[in-house]
Amino acid sequence: MLPYIALEDGFLRSIWPGPAERTLSMVTDRTGIYYDASQPSDLENLIAHPRQDARTMAQARSAMDRLRRHRLSKYNHAPAIQLPVTPGRRRVLVVDQTAGDMSVVLGGAGAATFAAMLAAAQVDHPEAQIWVKAHPEVIQGRKSGYLGRTQTSTQVRWLERECCPHSLIEQFDYIYVVTSQVGFEALLLGKPVVCFGMPWYAGWGLTDDRHPDIHRLRQRRPAPRSLEQLFAAAYLQYTRYIHPMTGKPGQLADVVDWLARNKILNDQVRGTLYCIGMSPWKRAIVRPFLAMPSNRLVFMRKMEEHHLHGLAEDARIVVWGSQHLALREASIEAGVPVMRVEDGFIRSAGLGSDLHAPLSLALDGPGIYYDPASSSQLEYLLETTVVSDEERLRAARLRDILRRQGISKYNVGGAFALDRESAGRRVLLVPGQVEDDASICYGSPLIRRNKDLLRAVRAANPDAWIVYKPHPDVVAGNRRGAVEDVALAGLADQVGAHANITACIALADEVHTMTSQAGFDALLLGKPVHCYGAPFYAGWGLTTDILQLPRRRRRLSVEELAYIALCRYPYYRLPEGYGCCALEDVLTYLGPADQRGVVDIGVHWLARQYRKARALMRALG
Repeated sequence: MLPYIALEDGFLRSIWPGPAERTLSMVTDRTGIYYDASQPSDLENLIAHPRQDARTMAQARSAMDRLRRHRLSKYNHAPAIQLPVTPGRRRVLVVDQTAGDMSVVLGGAGAATFAAMLAAAQVDHPEAQIWVKAHPEVIQGRKSGYLGRTQTSTQVRWLERECCPHSLIEQFDYIYVVTSQVGFEALLLGKPVVCFGMPWYAGWGLTDDRHPDIHRLRQRRPAPRSLEQLFAAAYLQYTRYIHPMTGKPGQLADVVDWLARNKILNDQVRGTLYCIGMSPWKRAIVRPFLAMPSNRLVFMRKMEEHHLHGLAEDARIVVWGSQHLALREASIEAGVPVMRVEDGFIRSAGLGSDLHAPLSLALDGPGIYYDPASSSQLEYLLETTVVSDEERLRAARLRDILRRQGISKYNVGGAFALDRESAGRRVLLVPGQVEDDASICYGSPLIRRNKDLLRAVRAANPDAWIVYKPHPDVVAGNRRGAVEDVALAGLADQVGAHANITACIALADEVHTMTSQAGFDALLLGKPVHCYGAPFYAGWGLTTDILQLPRRRRRLSVEELAYIALCRYPYYRLPEGYGCCALEDVLTYLGPADQRGVVDIGVHWLARQYRKARALMRALG
């Protein structure tokens, strides 16, 4: 006799429904299948005969909390909704399903069951407002439901738009289902659930079971079980997971992390996104980050202000960095949301000006992190986010990885050593910047030139050993900011033009900067930082600041700053990767400095131009 194995999607499948979307979880059953109540299944046996130690139960409770926090379901593409407020009146949710669904048929139900469920909800709660939720495939017109608009009572309302199940369940007092998985998600949210069919979670003492044959099912399910026991059996023991980034066998935590991250991004970029004034290279950069089934990307060379009033109802304007100021201001005045896109803080192994594609992007708007006057999303997160103990530990681990691997924004340059003459002197690192960079234009009103910064540092520290690290874009000849040799000789004791910035920071006692990200890197490495401008990491009690930043009232630890700036604010994506990944995936991809080799930005000009041409050709398709 051939062995029997039943395969089915897991309970946390993907962001988007549909056969083309990669499935992140599956169940394999050698006895039956979980939605067939007519016979036992591996899941039923796991619940009936639990083999769950204290560690498994702790994992279950942690995972349940994360599913609730991130509102994760089988599919995770639909937006959260808010129903009209009904003060003092209870609400009952009745969940319809697609006609002929096998979980209905094998759950001992049919059309009459759904009619009886709706009638019972009205009898049980005569004063309540009853909402019937249509199945997503019915809303999309692909299938028909059992209930339809057959009910004419003024007590009943119909919900015929897709929505995040958790956001919906949270607004109801009772949930009525036949066999829908929404019933179990309602149990996770602490709601009373009435079952008219025989789903896998019925018969264990957690639901109000109304099916006429439920007594037969209870012969196989005789003992009550806790919600944690059901969850551990179904989500941890019964289901198999695929790691979204490697395609190899994974864990529930891998899928939860990936789904949470990509659900947030999917919600953030909903609508019709009008991407204005982006070059072919920039289009190639933003498309994989922004393109989601929840949106439509429209790339336009330019947009006049009077066009704003004829855009789609769900329109959003997307611009790169600080570009298109007049359009941004007109959009805000017209009520059209603005999104600003910029490189993230761990960008690539190579310069953006040499057309190395970024591994991270920050999505903000209408503010941006390098403009302290714009009330950026990063500033809001730094001011309000409560970082958990688990997140602090993650930040500490990330700091250690960044230190060991020598990773910064661009990851260019090689080793660095101090001259012998520096012995016994305080070493100050002054990182140079691109002088027409937006972070200086918006964030450094007092000092705007590298030469002036060096002068200020030397005047305040006449006996220190000053190391000047020119910006790699300036060394490569791509941007402005060079300090003439005569001036440099009198202001700096040593120049690390071709050194890796992390190697320079490691040997410094202090870092003095206008707004350079090197100051952030130095904080992560535990170095004192003096800010002469107002970078995003200044004003939180971690730096010595020349400027006053009264809006930044909160005092942060380095771990809090690291977690929010590196894990909450940007999105990461690997070349040829699936969806947005975690920072840890990017760090693994970049690898240690001694393994990724030296990306030298000051030599091989022809070779760099050839590589840039190839990158641009790929971008053009």
